[in-house]
Amino acid sequence: MECGSLEALRVRLTTIHDCDQVIKMLKEIALWMKKNGINQWKFLLEGGDDEEIKEAISKQETFIVTKNNQLIATFTLLNTQSEWDQHIWGEDISNNVLYLHRLAIIPTYMKKRIGKELLDWIVTNVRDDKKYLRLDCVASNSKLNQFYQNYGFDLIGCKDDHNKYVKELKKD
Repeated sequence: MECGSLEALRVRLTTIHDCDQVIKMLKEIALWMKKNGINQWKFLLEGGDDEEIKEAISKQETFIVTKNNQLIATFTLLNTQSEWDQHIWGEDISNNVLYLHRLAIIPTYMKKRIGKELLDWIVTNVRDDKKYLRLDCVASNSKLNQFYQNYGFDLIGCKDDHNKYVKELKKD
């Protein structure tokens, strides 16, 4: 994957061998957010979602991003709703939605347009049968909310202090 003016980044599906490294990175990012007053992912610090993360990795739903063989980012794409998605969005029987979870970039690579480049990659490489990309994020995280709005996601509501975003996936 070429990322604009950045050196090439490598995006690939995780394997079970990546599991500990992905969980460690997510917890380090959660700790960084906590130290910086960002109310997001505190539950990860206590082991919340560890099993869900492992399951997504075993189902090949999680991707890692490396630069010079260093893990710098991860994200999960679900073709079907998780329990959390059903809670936030309600049950979706359309089967035309892809759900984005845990898009995370290590702090030293933040503010380098990698988040935008990863969203571009997702939109470009998404399965052909999906029409929409959905995600949610903590409503009080103003920078993250602005990031998704700047990228073209539409804010369509809020549930349990989580803003709900959707973006139509354009097909050529």
